[in-house]
Amino acid sequence: MAKDFLSVLDLSAGEVARLLDIARQMKADRRLGRQAPTAHALAGRHVAMLFEKPSLRTRSTFEIAVKELGAETLHVPSEFADGTREPLEDVARNLERWVHAVVVRTYAHEKVASMAAVAPGLHVINALSDEQHPCQALADMMTLQEHWGSLRGRRLAFVGDGNNVATSLAHATALLGVPFHVASPRGYELPAEVVDDARRVARDGAELRLFSEPCEAVRGVDAVYTDVWTSMGQEAENEARLAAFAVYQVNAALMAACRPDTLVLHCLPAKRGLEITDEVIDGPNSVVWTQAENRMHSYRSILVELTGED
Repeated sequence: MAKDFLSVLDLSAGEVARLLDIARQMKADRRLGRQAPTAHALAGRHVAMLFEKPSLRTRSTFEIAVKELGAETLHVPSEFADGTREPLEDVARNLERWVHAVVVRTYAHEKVASMAAVAPGLHVINALSDEQHPCQALADMMTLQEHWGSLRGRRLAFVGDGNNVATSLAHATALLGVPFHVASPRGYELPAEVVDDARRVARDGAELRLFSEPCEAVRGVDAVYTDVWTSMGQEAENEARLAAFAVYQVNAALMAACRPDTLVLHCLPAKRGLEITDEVIDGPNSVVWTQAENRMHSYRSILVELTGED
């Protein structure tokens, strides 16, 4: 694997498949506790956590993942991420001398990129930036693969903002051969470079299609994914976004355009009654809570592959 995990596109298709295989095995072995084969995989190692943005699922599951691999976490205060006390590059140069990896959640993707660039001995993991959310995409692909047994022949639709989550899903589905539909209002589509990259690396029948009508995007797919309309840092845009996304709600009417067994995904936190209704997120087709659980297992696979010994 590459030194860092800043984007799904840092991996080959084979590496993504390997991470998913490892994550599924780790999930099965978790019942063994300290007798699990990987319980001491990172013994004696340290992983720093630098979270500029608030987090429930990502922080909790990464902390558990680190502990269950036998390593220790170092909590770096969030103010060190803004670069005012000292340059973020200097923070990375210090961490490189103390820890094996740093998990970073930030508002600006260039921050994780700059940390990775100046610290060749430090593994940098992008736990969310404004541009990408690769760790989430891995957990999502694990969830779908676990539910279906295989991704072959399946199709996924994303309804909502062409944001960081949609970007990483576009990358992951392209590498894994999954056709991906994205429905967004004008002005909130996936960035052109994301579309180009996804189409460039697409393999095994993967196809990225863009829609303006959500009902068209979800027709015939095997799973429907959504996310909040207004992310952290976009609060000033909230009123305009509510108006733009009003018809992009994942509700019973939209799901009626799908097959009865179509799965529903959301990366959380959800704004219930906006991008998704209670009826859908709490319904029998929702795998939202499994997604949240599978972060822990997929994060363990990332940590072992990046920082573990062969």
